[in-house]
Amino acid sequence: MSSGVAPNPVCLETFQELKIGKKHKYIVFGLNPTNTEIIVLKTSQSTNYEEFIADLPEFECRWAIYDFEFEKEGAGKRNKIVFVSWSPDDAKIKAKMVAASSKDALRRALVGIAVEIQGTDYSEVAYEAVLDRCNKGA
Repeated sequence: MSSGVAPNPVCLETFQELKIGKKHKYIVFGLNPTNTEIIVLKTSQSTNYEEFIADLPEFECRWAIYDFEFEKEGAGKRNKIVFVSWSPDDAKIKAKMVAASSKDALRRALVGIAVEIQGTDYSEVAYEAVLDRCNKGA
């Protein structure tokens, strides 16, 4: 068992809505105010990747799921569910430690993730970087 905090059941329900129901394009998770569980902070149907990036704060850790749609040469449109572990360099040390120790509990609960991205700055979660990772496994 990880030493971090566990995800609220709503996290899994919301993930299923994205994965099966296609009700969301992305989900942003974070800790509740008392740091006792992982909760859904935001869902969006926006297909604008820049909006998704804007929802990853500069100084706070987050986890996110993005339903990444892309063109694979010769194979047409593809979708990959991408898990982003966002731990910016400028986040507080304690927050980064809690985020790191809690990531596995969330990651294990969300079955069906195709690509995992660890981001410490915006270049690591940029559209082109994620596209590259998705194409390698497509």
